Amino acid sequence: MSRSKSLQYYILARLLLAPLMLWTITTVVFLLLRATPGDPVDAVLGGRAPDSVKQEYRERLGLLDPLWLQYLRYLGSLLRLDLGSSITTQGEAVWDTIQQHFPATVELAVCSMAIALVVGISVGVLSASRPNSFLDVGGRLFGIITYALPLFWVGMLMQLIFAVQLGWFPLGTRFPTSLPTPDGPTGLYTIDSLWSGNLTQFFTALYYLFLPSLTLGLLLSGIFERIVRVNLKQTLRADYVEAARARGIPERRVVLAHALKNALIPVITILGLTFASLLGGAILTEVTFSWPGLANRLYEAISLRDYPTVQGILVFFAAIVVLASIAIDILNAYIDPRIRY
Repeated sequence: MSRSKSLQYYILARLLLAPLMLWTITTVVFLLLRATPGDPVDAVLGGRAPDSVKQEYRERLGLLDPLWLQYLRYLGSLLRLDLGSSITTQGEAVWDTIQQHFPATVELAVCSMAIALVVGISVGVLSASRPNSFLDVGGRLFGIITYALPLFWVGMLMQLIFAVQLGWFPLGTRFPTSLPTPDGPTGLYTIDSLWSGNLTQFFTALYYLFLPSLTLGLLLSGIFERIVRVNLKQTLRADYVEAARARGIPERRVVLAHALKNALIPVITILGLTFASLLGGAILTEVTFSWPGLANRLYEAISLRDYPTVQGILVFFAAIVVLASIAIDILNAYIDPRIRY
């Protein structure tokens, strides 16, 4: 079978498996929410509400129905792309919640990923190009430390140093209340401010975005540093690299133009997995920095046992991770001709 045919079958198989993966995730989320302690009615009405009022509210929400009936109703809603309505914010549709808060999460995720790639690849190249040197040891320590440090602790430390003590950056918001927020079609403050040509809003949005994205990006950069360092070291020992050196090509050009290009192929592969880590890290980052994104809204919904909101946001995140994973696999297959399926 030719490579193009096998690749087509692989893509088709991944696309067919995607609904099965989403169904598995939604089922696990549904069951875990109902297995955890806590009652959403108590979270909404409080512990002192009369039992008759609580029972009436549970019946209105369908929580008194058998579990299998609740599950079938939930799956039916998902098939209609209906994520339901919140039970703690006066029936706000979950889709409206996603539309309102997701742009802040996207902005944080994109900036954090950019910082992670730039820092991780740069440190990995410096470390691999000077083996057994001080830079190599420092690069390895950087990768281990950034991978091992707890994100919430680093976030609080960064706020304490740069926001509280030094006062260099703002604390606990996305945009100052004294200025009008950027208005545009995307909901991304940096993009919308450029769209309207307001540079003041653009630099203000970057200023408020810098500290949380730097924190998350630095801790994710260790993943890319370790991958680039290991693969670049192996690539620098390859025959074609030695041949380039024998032709008198400067070492800097050998590393950047010949070896690094092939060493970055595994980075593309790991992007899909890192994207899932990025969403998980976004929850801790948004909660720590009080960033008004979708992950922070998910944390609030979990605290209030808001079943529809938690289920809807997690299904939305799961769909993004599954689609991103498929896209990265396809891209990697086209970039690296050695891959066979």
